[in-house]
Amino acid sequence: MMPPLQPSTAGVVTDSKGLIVPKKILNPCLESSDRQNLHRELMFNQKIGKNVLNQKSELQRALEKQKERQFMQQHANNESGMKNELNRVIMERAQRIEKKNVDHDEIDNQLNPEYLNARARLRTRVDSK
Repeated sequence: MMPPLQPSTAGVVTDSKGLIVPKKILNPCLESSDRQNLHRELMFNQKIGKNVLNQKSELQRALEKQKERQFMQQHANNESGMKNELNRVIMERAQRIEKKNVDHDEIDNQLNPEYLNARARLRTRVDSK
């Protein structure tokens, strides 16, 4: 059995034989507030599933690069697709307007002679009365 420890008046702990009991040496790394904060942050990131050390396998990195390339390609295609769509809509409207103009010209060409003949006949009747 160990003899009981007795604190002395100066804050030094002595054993029953009067010898000073050595203090446990403090580890400055473990006592550091910077180290504690870093450890706290690493534990939090591990808890939420975030990998802060960027230790990904080569396959994961390759997949991410391919996904990024595919996303960029789709983005570029969407922009050119929108331009193509806009050009298509503009062409359709231009054709529609042109068709209306042609239809009006045809109607004017078809109705004008009849209209003029009918009006001429009416004039002759009105003038003769």
